[in-house]
Amino acid sequence: MRIIGGARRGLKLADIGEGDAAAHLRPTSDRVREAVFNLLINGRYGNPVQGAQVLDLFAGTGALGLEALSTGASRATFVDDGAKALSLLRTNIARMKAEDAAECLRRDATALGSNPHPPFTLVFLDPPYGKAMGERALASALAGGWLAPGAMIVWEDSIAPVPPAGVTQLDQRRYGDTLVTLLRAPQ
Repeated sequence: MRIIGGARRGLKLADIGEGDAAAHLRPTSDRVREAVFNLLINGRYGNPVQGAQVLDLFAGTGALGLEALSTGASRATFVDDGAKALSLLRTNIARMKAEDAAECLRRDATALGSNPHPPFTLVFLDPPYGKAMGERALASALAGGWLAPGAMIVWEDSIAPVPPAGVTQLDQRRYGDTLVTLLRAPQ
C-alpha cells in the first residue's frame, strides 16, 4: 500500500502484517483510492481536498486521510477505536512526517460526542461493510458538530448507504465490491 498522489506520492505505508490479523483491517485499495481522489480533485466538486480539514472515520491504516494530506489537505484527524489500527496510524503518520498536521483519536466513530475541534470540511467514512455503522457514525458526527456546513463526505461500503435527512447524495460509483458514495452535508 502506497500514497498514490501529491507531495508524498510513492511513499510505502505500513503493511497490515505489521499490525494484527485479528484487528480485521480492510484498507482502501490503491486503485479505489486513486479513483476517489481523481473524482474529488478533477471532478465537478471544486477540489474539496485543497486546504481541507479532514476527518477520517474508521481510519484503520489512515490511507485515505494521509492521501488527502499528500494532495493538499491542511490537517487530518483520524478516528478509530482499535489499538492495532492506532498503532498502524501512528507508524504511517511518522513515515509521512505528518505529525504536525495529523491527530489520532481513540473513539467509537458511531458515538463521537461533541467535537472539540473546528468543524471538518472533508470526511472519509469507511466503516466495516454491510453493518449500518456508517449511518450511525454520520448521524453522530452531525449531532456532535463535527461537520462544517456543506462538507464533502466520501462514504465507502459494499451496499448503498442510507444518509441522514438533509445530507445530499452527489455521486455514486462501484469499484469491485466497494461502492463509493459522495455526499454533501447540510448547509
